[in-house]
Amino acid sequence: MSQATQNSIQINKGPSGRAIAHPIDPSLLQALYEHITIERSASAQYFAMSIWFSERELRGFSRFFDKESKAEQEHASKFVNYLIARGQTVILDDILKPKQTYYSVLDLVKETFQLEADVTSSLQQLYAAAERSNDTRTTVFLDPIIDNQISAEDDASYLIGKVQLAEDDPSALLIIDSDLYNDRLYKE
Repeated sequence: MSQATQNSIQINKGPSGRAIAHPIDPSLLQALYEHITIERSASAQYFAMSIWFSERELRGFSRFFDKESKAEQEHASKFVNYLIARGQTVILDDILKPKQTYYSVLDLVKETFQLEADVTSSLQQLYAAAERSNDTRTTVFLDPIIDNQISAEDDASYLIGKVQLAEDDPSALLIIDSDLYNDRLYKE
């Protein structure tokens, strides 16, 4: 290839300076930033829930919510890595202080379900925004994440059902706690 031909190739670059094949629509990019904040907030909330259970000697619940906290942080990292791969500069927003007061185990696990439902809603909105902007790369990226999120919602619903059946019976809650501690609650 001649020097003149080599110099005529133009490579698009994203805000970070990385080469990009396809830019991200600004409204989709903003929605991705907002979703990262949702994942980080969920991580902080699950960490606070883990602490709440630990303070009440429910180590299984505490371990479960600690794992959930770490999983949400990993999800945020996946989005960050995706944006970097797409040549974007990642902008992190502030997250709110997590709630730390609960009146019962059932109250807390119901909030867990709502957190998962909110993440699912955000993912669905992201998917729709990616489709509107004809960004197949993003829809392909989101497909397995949405599948995992549906499972997370199902797990939260199952946990609500188990805790509701316990009806604040300490011995029943201890059995659920033991199952969570030993990773037996969701095994089939």
